[in-house]
Amino acid sequence: MAKPTPLSGFPELLPAARAVEREVIDTLSRTFELHGFANIETRVVEPLDRLAKGGEIDKEIYVLRRLQADESADDTGLGMHFDLTVPFARYVLENAGHLEFPFRRFQIQPAWRGERPQEGRYRQFTQADIDVVGKDELPFHHDVEVMRVMVQALGGLPLPPLSFQVNNRKLIQGFYLGLGIPDVTAAIRQIDKLDKLPAETVADLLVEHAGATADQAGRCLELATIRVADHTLVERVQALGVTDDLLSRGLAELSSVLDGCADAVTATDGRVTVEANLRIARGLDYYTGTVVEIFMEGYERLKSVGGGGRYDALADDGRTTYPGVGISFGVSRTLIPLLADGVLAGSRAVPSAVLVALADEESRPVSERLADRLRARGIPCEVAPAPQKYGRQIRYAERRGIPFVWFPAAQPGQSDEVKDIRSGDQVEADAASWAPPEDDLRPTIVTPTPDPQEKTQ
Repeated sequence: MAKPTPLSGFPELLPAARAVEREVIDTLSRTFELHGFANIETRVVEPLDRLAKGGEIDKEIYVLRRLQADESADDTGLGMHFDLTVPFARYVLENAGHLEFPFRRFQIQPAWRGERPQEGRYRQFTQADIDVVGKDELPFHHDVEVMRVMVQALGGLPLPPLSFQVNNRKLIQGFYLGLGIPDVTAAIRQIDKLDKLPAETVADLLVEHAGATADQAGRCLELATIRVADHTLVERVQALGVTDDLLSRGLAELSSVLDGCADAVTATDGRVTVEANLRIARGLDYYTGTVVEIFMEGYERLKSVGGGGRYDALADDGRTTYPGVGISFGVSRTLIPLLADGVLAGSRAVPSAVLVALADEESRPVSERLADRLRARGIPCEVAPAPQKYGRQIRYAERRGIPFVWFPAAQPGQSDEVKDIRSGDQVEADAASWAPPEDDLRPTIVTPTPDPQEKTQ
C-alpha cells in the first residue's frame, strides 16, 4: 500500500500534542462544571434548511449522503454542522420538555466547514461552547455570568495573553437610530468589516448600503474608535452627542459587563483582559445585545479565537421563544498554531509515569502484578516490552518520556527500587505507598524556552 497523502484542513495531532489538547479540554470542562454547566453532545448532522439559518449561509456545508442513495432516500438533505450553536438551538427545541430553565450547557466537540484551509482555519476543528438559555425571558445578569466564566476558564490555561473585546448591539443600533440612519442592520454589517477594510472604504459602504450621509458615516466611525476598559466608556459615548433609549440601555449593559468581569480579570494576573471595543459588531443577525470577540496576543493574524453574545430568538417553536447568551472558544484554532510554533508542548507522549523493568521473561507475571498495584492507586504505568539489559530499558523509558523506572527486587527479602531517570536518583520503594510527584503523574502542558541561538540565526 502506498503512503497515504495527508488531507489538507483535517489536522491530526501526534500523542504529545494531543496530550496538550486533552489537558486544555479537561481544564475547560472542570471550570464549566464548577459553575454548574452541564455537558451535552449533539449529533454530527442537521437538516440543511436548519444549517442555512441564522446568517451562516456563506459557509460551505459538507453534505451527508450514501453513495448508492436515490432521491427518495431519507438521508438526503443532511449536512455536517459547521458550529455548535445551530445544533444546540435544535437540541433545546427538541428536548425543552425535559430541561430545566435557565438551562446551562457546555459542549466541546468537532465541527466541519468546507473552506480553504489556512493557519487557524481548518475543515475539521474542535470548539468549546458555553450557553445559558431561558424560556421566554433571560435576565441580563447571565450575560455577565457567561463572560466571567469564560474569562476564568481561559485564564486557567497557559496561553499567550487573551483580550475579550466586548460591545453591545443595542448600543450601536441605538446610536445609528439616534443618528437617523435608514438601514441600521446594513450599517452593522458594514462596521463589522473594519478589521478587513480601511475606514474610508467602510464609510463609503455605509453610504452605499445603509443609506447614511457622509456626516453620519463619519459619526459611526467615531463611535467605532472608542476602546476602553473602565467607567470612562459612558463619558466617551455620551460626548458624541447622540441620544436614544436603546443606546442608553446598551451602554448600561456594556458597562455592567466591564464592572462584572473586573475581579475575574484581576485573578488572571494579566493573562486575560476585558475591554469595550465599539467596532466589534459580529455581523450575524441573531445577536441582540452583548457581543464579544476574543483575540490572542502575538497571534492577531488569526483574527478572533473565540466569540459570541446574546441572542433573544435563536430558538423558537412558534409558541415559546428561548433566548440565550453564549461564548465559543476555538480550541483547534488556538492550539494548533501554538503547537506548531513550539509555544506549547506536551511533557511526554505517553501517559505512563512508570516503566516496570523486566528481568527476564519468566518474571513477567511479577512485573505485571507490580504494575497492577501501582495502577490500582491511580499511577499510570507499563511493563517493559522485552527483558533487555536494564540500561536499554532505561533508554526505552527515556525515549518515551517516562520519568521513572521501577526495578523489582532481585531476591526475596530485598526491596524494590525506583529510579528517576532525569536526575539519576534511585531509592527503595514500596508499590503500596510510593507515588511520583503530582507534576509527573500525567502528561502536562509545558512552555519550552526558546533556544537563544535560533534567534541569532
